[in-house]
Amino acid sequence: MQHVGHHIKAESLEAFGITHARTVHWNLTTSELYNAAIVRNEGEIVHLGPLAVDTGRYTGRSPKDRFIVRDARTEASVDWGAINQPMAEDRFAALKVGILAATQGRDLFVQDVFVGTDPTHRVAVRVITEFAWHSLFVRNMFVRPTRRAAEKHEPAYVILNVPSFKADPTTMGTASETVVAMNLSERLVLIGATEYAGEMKKSAFSLMNFELPDNGVMPMHCSANVGGNENVAVFFGLSGTGKTTLSASRDRTLIGDDEHGWSERGVFNMEGGCYAKVERLSAEAEPEIYETTRRFGTILENVVIDPETHRVDLDDTSKTRNTRAAYPITHISNASRVGHTGHPSDVVFLTADAFGVLPPISKLTPEQVEYHFLSGYTAKIAGTERGVTEPEATFSACFGAPFMPRHPAEYAALLREKMTEHGTQGWLVNTGWTGGPYGQGRRMPIAYTRAMLDAALSHRLDDVETQTDQAFGLHVPVHCPGVPDDILQPKRTWEDPAAYDEAAQRLAGMFRDNFARFADRVRPAVRDAGPTAGVAHP
Repeated sequence: MQHVGHHIKAESLEAFGITHARTVHWNLTTSELYNAAIVRNEGEIVHLGPLAVDTGRYTGRSPKDRFIVRDARTEASVDWGAINQPMAEDRFAALKVGILAATQGRDLFVQDVFVGTDPTHRVAVRVITEFAWHSLFVRNMFVRPTRRAAEKHEPAYVILNVPSFKADPTTMGTASETVVAMNLSERLVLIGATEYAGEMKKSAFSLMNFELPDNGVMPMHCSANVGGNENVAVFFGLSGTGKTTLSASRDRTLIGDDEHGWSERGVFNMEGGCYAKVERLSAEAEPEIYETTRRFGTILENVVIDPETHRVDLDDTSKTRNTRAAYPITHISNASRVGHTGHPSDVVFLTADAFGVLPPISKLTPEQVEYHFLSGYTAKIAGTERGVTEPEATFSACFGAPFMPRHPAEYAALLREKMTEHGTQGWLVNTGWTGGPYGQGRRMPIAYTRAMLDAALSHRLDDVETQTDQAFGLHVPVHCPGVPDDILQPKRTWEDPAAYDEAAQRLAGMFRDNFARFADRVRPAVRDAGPTAGVAHP
C-alpha cells in the first residue's frame, strides 16, 4: 500500500527490491510525521512542542560496525584500516538480501532530500526508514527540495535504515548484529540494529567526503558563519569541541553547524539542519540553541522528562551524556536561508585538550595548519561513542577521520590549495581544560573562547605580539581583549609548573608518535611544524 505525501508524486519501491512492505509513506510533512510517531509510540510531545525520543540500546555511533564495500571503485581510493573497514561484495549482497526481507510487512517512511545546498555539487538522496521519527530526523537534517525539485527527484544514493534488522556476522561479514555498510559503487547505505539517528547523518557525510574531492571540492567536518563585513570563518572539530556552540553567534550569520564543502565559489552547507549536544544546555550560555529545545519540529534524543509536567531536564544525563537536539536550521534566527557563502578568511581548528596544556588560541603558519589538520588532536567526549565514559586523548585526522574514506593527505592537500589561493589564516583554539588536566583543572570558560574568536575574526589580533610556545612551537598572542593575559599562557594557570612541563612533553610526544604515519606523505616543512623533541621549558 502506498501513502502519498500530498505535495509530492510517489513511485514504487519495487525496483529497489522492497516488494511487500505493509505501507509506504512518501515525503510526509513535519506534522504528519509527529502524528505517525505518536500513534506508533515512538516518542512523546514535551513542553512547548519538541518530540522527545529514546534511541534504545545505542546512544551514540557504532564505529566498529561501519564498513565500506571493497571493489574496483574503492580499492585504490579508500584508506583501508580500522576506520574504513572493508566488506566483500558477496557479503554485502547477503546483507542486502537480509535487510530487504526484513522490510516485509512493515511500515516504511521515505524522504527525498539533497545533501548539499550548492546546486552544482549537491547529491540527491532517498532515505527509507522503519521509524517515523527517523524520517523526521532526515527531514530536519538534510536539504528539503522545493516542490518542483521534489517532483523531479532522482536519487543518486539510497540509505535504508531498518533498526529491527539484525545482521548475521557469519554470512554477512559484520562484526556484530549492528551494521552500517556503504556500497559506493552501488550507491547504497544499509543500517541495521541501531536506533541512533546520527548514523544516517554521518553516512551521508561519508559518501560526500568520497565523492566531492574528484570535483575539486574540499569536504569539511566544520561549522561555518559569516560576519557583517563578509568575513567567512569555518570551525573544524570533533563532536563536543564547540562547532555548534561557537558558530551560533548572534553577531554572525550561521551557514551551518557541522558539515560543509569548499568549492570554486565558496563554502556551502551540506545539511539543512543542526544536531546539537544539549547536555546541561543553558539559556544564558547558549541562548540560540537553548531556544530550539522549546520549539515544535525539534527532536530531542534521550533527554529526561518529568512525567507530570512533560518538561525537559537538560541537566539530567542519567540516560546518556550524548543528549541531542535535531532541528531545521531555520530554528536559528540568524541562520542563512541559502546555506552558502564566499571563501573563508579564517580557518579555526577546535580541540578539547584533556591534558590542559595547549594554549587557548594560537596563530598557525601554513605548515602548522597542515600539521594540525592531519593530527586532528582532541578528546573524545563522554557519550559520543559507545564505551567512552570520560574524555580520552585521541588523534583524528582531518578532525573527522571516522567519516573520511580517502587518505587524510588528499584532504590536507585540498585544504592547503584552497587556503593558499584565498589567503586564509589558520588558528588553533583549545576549548578544553585550563589550570590542569581533566579532573583537576576546569573547562575553558566559553566567554573567554568567544572573546578570543571575536578578536581573531575581527582582525584585532593581526598586529598583536605573539610568544612561541616552547613545547609545541605555536604562536600565542600575549594580549587579547576581554581575556586575562595569564589565561593565554597555559603554564601560568597551573599551580605546579613542573607538572605542566611533564604533561606538555607527554602530549608533545604523542603528537610526534602519531604524525610518524604521515612522514612519507608530507613536505619536510610540514613534518617539522609540530612539537620539537627535548625542548626545555623556561
